[in-house]
Amino acid sequence: MKEFSIIPKIVQMDSAEEFCRTYQIGKGDLFFVSGHMYEGFFKENTEGACVVNYRNYASGEPTDLMVEGIYKDIQDIEYDRVIAVGGGTILDVAKLFALKYVSPVTELYEQKIETIRDKKLILVPTTCGTGSEVTNISILELTALHTKMGLAKPELYADEAVLIPELLEGLPFHAFATSSIDALIHSIESYTSPKANSFTKIFSIKAMDIILRAYKEIAYEKRELKKDLLGDLLLASTYAGIAFGNAGCAAVHAMSYPLGATYHVPHGEANYAMFTGVYETYQRLEPEGRIKELNGHLAEILECDARDVYTELEKLLNNILTKRRLRDYGVTEDDLNSFTETVMTKQGRLMANNYTELDEQTVKQIYKKLW
Repeated sequence: MKEFSIIPKIVQMDSAEEFCRTYQIGKGDLFFVSGHMYEGFFKENTEGACVVNYRNYASGEPTDLMVEGIYKDIQDIEYDRVIAVGGGTILDVAKLFALKYVSPVTELYEQKIETIRDKKLILVPTTCGTGSEVTNISILELTALHTKMGLAKPELYADEAVLIPELLEGLPFHAFATSSIDALIHSIESYTSPKANSFTKIFSIKAMDIILRAYKEIAYEKRELKKDLLGDLLLASTYAGIAFGNAGCAAVHAMSYPLGATYHVPHGEANYAMFTGVYETYQRLEPEGRIKELNGHLAEILECDARDVYTELEKLLNNILTKRRLRDYGVTEDDLNSFTETVMTKQGRLMANNYTELDEQTVKQIYKKLW
């Protein structure tokens, strides 16, 4: 039996001003936002709210230390609505604060603490990548365990996901690149997942179409992100979030987590480092399955032969974000063993969604090839 659902109500708005007017942020609200975004759009419209600038707690990817730091500072504050405006880091962290019990967060992720939702949750993305606004997944680096883990629970779905293209207008190109490549990989991994179905595939295809056609335009314009692409790219990220929220991501994400956690590589960039290595392996092991459909569709967009699709795709992606070998991040040969062990022992949730089975030896071979 295959299932499909879109849980959050999805709202599209033209401006932050419209959002503030509609949602009336104030007393009883825990409001997550970066200082830059707060000053630019929300400063005059949050009186009475508990405003959390997550950048005061850490920079980069979300960690257990960030969550515990925020929890320590707000644990005595009463609130009944969580609103988060930001990228995947801030949205994933905010989801946890809609739960009754947040700390110790490591025990939450190890499922030693029951996930009970007792607050309303509204998520507003400001990148075009994670799709976190429509998923029930929160990803954290658990520093004590030296890896990233995902908590996937129905209680982590937002009540509403609000899409405002205006909030992407100041997005730095590198942040655009890493987040949108993440969305592209969401769309591709969900397409080849054994949990994919007719509904998820529609969202996967639409997301990859929008992103790759935008990439072609950006490559032609020499890495300029034009405002008229932002609305479509924001939608593509949400489409991909719907697809992988139902069908799941797989080995690309599983293998990227140790790299991201150990060497603090941005999530989308870590995924890109693994992407073609994993899919070329899939192609070698099981060329006649759904990957054949995928390759045919990608070849049509890229205007190339299906046999050359991953070579041509990497050429296009390198116009957006230069791919680096694992050793360029500082990864050692000894790391490849520990990375492989982590994937095989701690990322079963993701590895269950692989297009075809990847055993320990194969995972190690992929790492070695990318090293």
